[in-house]
Amino acid sequence: MAWLDALRGVAAVMVVVEHSFGILWYEARHPVKAVFETGWYGVMVFFLVSGYIIPASLERRGSVRAFWISRFFRLYPLFGVCLAGVALLMAAGWEVHIWWSDRLESLTLGHLTMLQNLLNMPNLVNVLWTLSYEMAFYLLVTAMFALGWHRRSTAAAVGFAAAAVLGAGVLPVALLSTGGSGRVLAVTLTVTALLVAGLAAVLAGSGAVRRAGAAVIGVTVVGLLAFNQTYPGPGLGLLVLATMFAGTVLYRAEKGEISWRQAGWVVLVPAAGLWLADGHSGFQAAIAAAWITFAAGMALRHRAVPQALAWLGLISYSLYLLHPLFLKGVELIWPDHRAAPLGLRLTALLGMMGLLIAVSALTWRFVEAPAQRLGKRLAART
Repeated sequence: MAWLDALRGVAAVMVVVEHSFGILWYEARHPVKAVFETGWYGVMVFFLVSGYIIPASLERRGSVRAFWISRFFRLYPLFGVCLAGVALLMAAGWEVHIWWSDRLESLTLGHLTMLQNLLNMPNLVNVLWTLSYEMAFYLLVTAMFALGWHRRSTAAAVGFAAAAVLGAGVLPVALLSTGGSGRVLAVTLTVTALLVAGLAAVLAGSGAVRRAGAAVIGVTVVGLLAFNQTYPGPGLGLLVLATMFAGTVLYRAEKGEISWRQAGWVVLVPAAGLWLADGHSGFQAAIAAAWITFAAGMALRHRAVPQALAWLGLISYSLYLLHPLFLKGVELIWPDHRAAPLGLRLTALLGMMGLLIAVSALTWRFVEAPAQRLGKRLAART
């Protein structure tokens, strides 16, 4: 779907712009954020797109095993490249301050599950927090599918939106994982064991065993969301889940699976976001713009989209994961960049963007695309 690729392209560029401001155009960062949170705009568009396509992918295949094979080969190969890039930057002098623990096993296992942001550990790359919410969404969608609840997207969207509003300022932050490095490791091991057991039961079991596995997955993920979120906080974290399920609702309405009248309930999701962002006009503008952008994309989905945007969408995952490494590279190579004239910094920004796009095109061609083809072949055998 070219229109979805175009939306991904726009979203990725906006996130790159947000983080680039902080390093190469720091004078503009706070004035711009005061009126428009470019980064949050980008990730909200990403979350709407994920919500639109992910459950459809599972239901189209009708196989949980095929779905997870596909997801693994979509996410993990480039994720591995990203972590290898972190290792190279560390070798070049980047000091990664692990403030929470000296337990490398917790950090490793947390990132391997991609749930590190829900396990009270730092993200080795700042943008990886969104992958924790993507993974939580995949797990919830899997549990709902196994229980036969996958058509209840509207209830899920509205429920998470209500929980976001009611839970903001009330739900605890990192309650389960607070108490030292041993506690973090214990929670990480427990969560991993529960999710592995739950997925194994869903994949291999039938009847009551399959339902029990789905329940274990659902309760574990909801427990993390209710009691162990860190950044961006319980309210906004639950809003992210509401946004993804809202994307699913829009997909079902567009395909005629539910009425548009029923789908209309998702208006409560952006309303919840605007309420949570009360007093922060830049964040409110970003939420509203993300929804308007997605609605415009849906309305124009049968029209041709600019090829450049669609192509940026293809490489958007690479753009998203790799750009923080490029920015960190700029800081290492040019430590006194903040003292440089604005024109020189903007020139460096344009050069970095060009190099980032070129490298992302290469990682798409030689890492992402081959991995996805392999995933499709393996999924087809299930």
